[in-house]
Amino acid sequence: MQREYSLSFLTIADVSPIEAVKIAAQCGYAAVGLRLLPAAPNEANYPILTDVSLIKETQAALKDTGVKVADVEIIRITPEFEPKKYLQFLEVAQQLGAKHILIAGNDPEQGRLTENFAQFCELSQQYGLSCDLEFMPWTNVKNLTQAQQIVEASGQDNAAILIDSLHFDRSDSTLEQVKALDTSQLNYVQLCDGLANYDASDEGLIKIARSSRLVPGQGEIDLVELIRALPPHITLTAEVPNQALAARPALERAEINLQAIKKLVALAQQDTVAG
Repeated sequence: MQREYSLSFLTIADVSPIEAVKIAAQCGYAAVGLRLLPAAPNEANYPILTDVSLIKETQAALKDTGVKVADVEIIRITPEFEPKKYLQFLEVAQQLGAKHILIAGNDPEQGRLTENFAQFCELSQQYGLSCDLEFMPWTNVKNLTQAQQIVEASGQDNAAILIDSLHFDRSDSTLEQVKALDTSQLNYVQLCDGLANYDASDEGLIKIARSSRLVPGQGEIDLVELIRALPPHITLTAEVPNQALAARPALERAEINLQAIKKLVALAQQDTVAG
């Protein structure tokens, strides 16, 4: 089974969904990630959620290139969360052939968060989508332990954990925990790099995550060991928003990150053979 790579929305957030699909195809990615809902209050709405013409044009680009939609963003589970408010999101995700939904946990009451997550999983299952809970140190799902607890307590077959290498490195999560995960709990993993010294405040973590990530292999996160700890054929996603890199064309950014990840995968495989 050949490993597949996906191009995350944030790596080339400045281009349209249609252009993202074409760039992914040109570089050799098998899939893309698309954002349908804003991630923050000050972020504008995304036209693809309501623009029928844009949806159809994106569908055509996907068909023409053979690129798939790996994941769609972003559902935030808050205390006031109501799953049925996101029916349009689910319908558009299904129309685009998406496989996974990126979920963030923003409810301090874990029992309620788990119940709402389970309900949204049930609803998403009807659209053929998995719900992939991403742990982030500044949210209410701060590490792999919490994410696993919620996913397992939900009791849903389409519930999964999303590991982002930056958040993994900044949280008290371990490679041993990753190795111990059931492979059914992982669908894809987001990769980027970062420095060993960083601002550990919530504000500092958020700033790095949204605009200062490094190309895989250009920082100090042990990505080779993380890749080795993962199921061998899991989809790896390039998620590298970086202000300096943003000055370069989107195609160039996508290519740089794909080649960087492939190089790390090759190193991980060499280490495995050598071991």
